[in-house]
Amino acid sequence: MAAVLVLLLQVTISARTSSAVEQVPAVMTLNGFERGGSGGGPSECDGRYHDDSQMLAALSTGWYANGARCFRNIRITSAQTGRTVVATVVDECDSRRGCKNNVVDTSPAVWAALGLDSNIGEVPVTWSDA
Repeated sequence: MAAVLVLLLQVTISARTSSAVEQVPAVMTLNGFERGGSGGGPSECDGRYHDDSQMLAALSTGWYANGARCFRNIRITSAQTGRTVVATVVDECDSRRGCKNNVVDTSPAVWAALGLDSNIGEVPVTWSDA
């Protein structure tokens, strides 16, 4: 009986540990993913422009990981409102061309869903793979 309890305890601890997701601190900035928007050219993931009404993100070069996160969802949580959204990575915020190494650059739709004023420019968030 004791062996069964130990085994159940190990399985429970293992499940909790493996489901824990690291929340990475970042600065969220506003980006326009549409043609003529503030994002400049088309997105790195597919060479296309995207509708700013969609939940979209661009990640700093290191987090973008040479495109490994293209079209993957990330979870973004506002430090100010506590709200959380899921956005799709479609672009890189190129750290070799002026983007800081800790940026999650997002569409106006993300700002609205988080209850944030996009005129602020930069806000603290955390993010993780969804």
